[in-house]
Amino acid sequence: MNKPSFHVQVPILTVTRTLINTMYRMVYPFLGVFRDGLGVSLPALSLALTLRSLLGALGPFLASIGDSRGRKTGMLVGWSLMVLGAVLVAIWPTYPAFIAALLLTVLGKYSHDPSLLAYLGDRTPYRRRGLIVAISEMGWSLSFIIGVPLVGLLIARSGWPAPFRWFAILGIAAMGIVAWMIPEDPVVRRNGLPLWENLKSVLTYTPAIAGMLIGVFISASNEVVNTIFGVWMEDAFGLKIAALGMASAVIGISELSGELCVVSFTDRLGKARAIGLGLVLNSLSAILLPFVAQNTWGAFFGLFLFYITFEFTLVSVIPMMTEIMPNNRATMTAFSAASHSLGRAIGAPIATLLYSCTWYKAFSLPGISGNVLAAILFNICALFATKFLLSKLNLQG
Repeated sequence: MNKPSFHVQVPILTVTRTLINTMYRMVYPFLGVFRDGLGVSLPALSLALTLRSLLGALGPFLASIGDSRGRKTGMLVGWSLMVLGAVLVAIWPTYPAFIAALLLTVLGKYSHDPSLLAYLGDRTPYRRRGLIVAISEMGWSLSFIIGVPLVGLLIARSGWPAPFRWFAILGIAAMGIVAWMIPEDPVVRRNGLPLWENLKSVLTYTPAIAGMLIGVFISASNEVVNTIFGVWMEDAFGLKIAALGMASAVIGISELSGELCVVSFTDRLGKARAIGLGLVLNSLSAILLPFVAQNTWGAFFGLFLFYITFEFTLVSVIPMMTEIMPNNRATMTAFSAASHSLGRAIGAPIATLLYSCTWYKAFSLPGISGNVLAAILFNICALFATKFLLSKLNLQG
């Protein structure tokens, strides 16, 4: 049977990527639900999220499979780890199994995604790569538009472990699709370096370090809001499972809109200008968020602005990262992904700490004011890191 063309593969890979992103992202809106179902505290779950993010630092070791063994192998390893995590919770719905599933999912994602992005980068010129990457990244937003609301329905009907059974079944199906559709690619190691030398070549390259700092700062900025938005909406507006699923859909729509903006503007503006514009707009939306969120619909609108500007920024960063070290594309992309994971690991505990503080009450400020301020400060750091990268590396387009 003939394999589909590259332009057919891209939307199919986007659909399968939606699944792994749904399992990764569902924790945030249903943090309170998992807390109650597992019988643990919010700080305990926050610690689990921090461990998950820290484990993302191992991404480059797994993603090097995509450079040394081929893109297809890297993707299949990622799916195998994700399925294993889902199976664990499906047969043993406990807190240790839940943590194991979180960790295996992040390992799977950080093996799968860099190999996928490297596969796309290999087949797309840099001047058009923003378009292809943005289409692939729609799997991120679709996970909140479609995946997470469906997870909410499954939890409401059958309890919190129910989605994991479906993740296991659908994950196996996705593995079959990848195994059939992606061609057997030759080993993509152009420099012939051993693993440690390959990793060292990235860690000692100044533009690569600057690119990773951009990832740390923009992800920390997003995470200080992302971690607590579900708990905040429960506390402020009494939202329950179905309504939290709706909030997730609103965020997903905003992210999809951000990705469509990347399709329309990033290649035309140039990646660097798009990143700078996105950071400025995201900071402005963060300032507005506490003040427009006077009711549920105002909160939805504020979150929409915050996430559309973040997604535009994030997806504009990805094609730039794929071009910093073309000979080590999967490894560099994995380091970039690991930097985002590190940023989330930094942002998650800061988020719960700031949200738990009461200093803002003395100034009659809304309950997420500290989180918003932290988001803006991280964005400013990301702007400086972007400027430094451009001073070291001339990327056209």
